[in-house]
Amino acid sequence: MSLDARGEVFSDEQTPPLVHDEALEGTGTIKQIAGKSPTQIALSRLRHDKVAVTCSAVLVFLVLLALFAPLITRAFDIYWDISDPNAPEVSDVLDFDGYPKIGPPFHPFTWAHPLGVAPRLGYDNLAYLLYGLRTSLLVALAATIASTIIGVSLGLMAGFSRGWLDRVISFVTDVFLAFPYLLGMLALAPIIVSRFTTDLDALARAQLITLISILVLFGWMGLTRLIRGQVLSLREREFILAAEVIGVPTRKILFKELLPNLVAPIVVSISLYLPGFVAAEAGLSFLGLGLTGTPSLGKMVADATPYYADYGLYLWLPVGAITLLTLSLNLLGDSVRDAFDPRSRR
Repeated sequence: MSLDARGEVFSDEQTPPLVHDEALEGTGTIKQIAGKSPTQIALSRLRHDKVAVTCSAVLVFLVLLALFAPLITRAFDIYWDISDPNAPEVSDVLDFDGYPKIGPPFHPFTWAHPLGVAPRLGYDNLAYLLYGLRTSLLVALAATIASTIIGVSLGLMAGFSRGWLDRVISFVTDVFLAFPYLLGMLALAPIIVSRFTTDLDALARAQLITLISILVLFGWMGLTRLIRGQVLSLREREFILAAEVIGVPTRKILFKELLPNLVAPIVVSISLYLPGFVAAEAGLSFLGLGLTGTPSLGKMVADATPYYADYGLYLWLPVGAITLLTLSLNLLGDSVRDAFDPRSRR
């Protein structure tokens, strides 16, 4: 549905009304006015929002770095895993005391290691940073998609049903909200490590799947409550009541009538989920409860913490990447919320 220049509603399949333009009077020309949907209006606002454009450019840059991490590391001939057969020997990049003997900050800049080498571990900081960024974005994106699907589905069912199903979903949502996910991770992490101690590759995969599962398991409740509240309001509208009267199946009412009217809160929730999951992954990995065999920004922070006084660059690289990523996502989320809110004017 769209609006014409006079504020009248017409279907997207219909031809927009023809409006007589006084400036064209006497020329025999009639001006056709095209309406805009709410989504088109919101996207137009975003295009004219300098903060949204800047944050989008930063996010695109970070995503490209993550996607092309293998190509970048191959071009610089750098490695995040010092056990790689092509990687240099640890003795070639570290002194006897475990500190790097090539690259910044203790030595002049070199393209061989543009951001220096990790003390004691010997991996290249740039390579590890790129792969850690890749892991953080993968975890956040997978958790956001799964949480959104679960939250929207349960919220639609809870809000549209008027009986026991709504009470059951609401009770389960309250139970999960009351349970701290950190305790769940504390309980699962030792079990997973003990189960896969002999196979490091299987351990890394298990930790990645477990981390995403934990974030999803305790991340869908807020969106479920939000969608339920929206559906409770929408289900009493005339177009929903009319659809029920003429016998439209419930499935079509949920996904054809209600869901298109929930695009704005869903988009806003996604924009807020992403930075939250990025910070959660970094925090859990920093505590040793997330990823140990896979590059991670949080694990890099944990490795760099003992060297903050002598080797500040090692610590500020992952901290800066996390800050830039979460700040860009949060600011873009605020811009998306303002753009999809018809009462918001900047």
